[in-house]
Amino acid sequence: MKAYKFKINGKEYNVAVNGIEGKNADVTVNGVNYQVELENEVPAAAAAPAAAPAAAPAAQSAPEAPKAAAPAGGKKIGSPLPGVIISVDVKEGQAVKRGQKVAVIEAMKMENEILAECDGTITAIHVSKGDSVLEGADIVTIG
Repeated sequence: MKAYKFKINGKEYNVAVNGIEGKNADVTVNGVNYQVELENEVPAAAAAPAAAPAAAPAAQSAPEAPKAAAPAGGKKIGSPLPGVIISVDVKEGQAVKRGQKVAVIEAMKMENEILAECDGTITAIHVSKGDSVLEGADIVTIG
């Protein structure tokens, strides 16, 4: 595993490249795991040295990854924009209705409510109060 610190548009990102297999990379950006597709295939022998250039695009393309990786067993509710989680208003196992507030994120000095997109039960909570998240990062999963 290789770890990097990036500064993109003044914001710091901690990126860990957990592994690269062909055109697919497993990366962790600020504590959130993503599966990303690289533009070019990385040969197995060169995967470690090539990880540094691959990590920067991964940090920028990370918002699209969680939507594509959503499992069939639940609906993942993602962050609509980058920010800081200021409250998580549900618990695992709690029933929710479409439009119900599940969390609040502060972004650009404004509070934004994150709402359930469907009826169901909270099967997983992926963030905690105070977490910094990127756009598209998983907040909760509704089963």
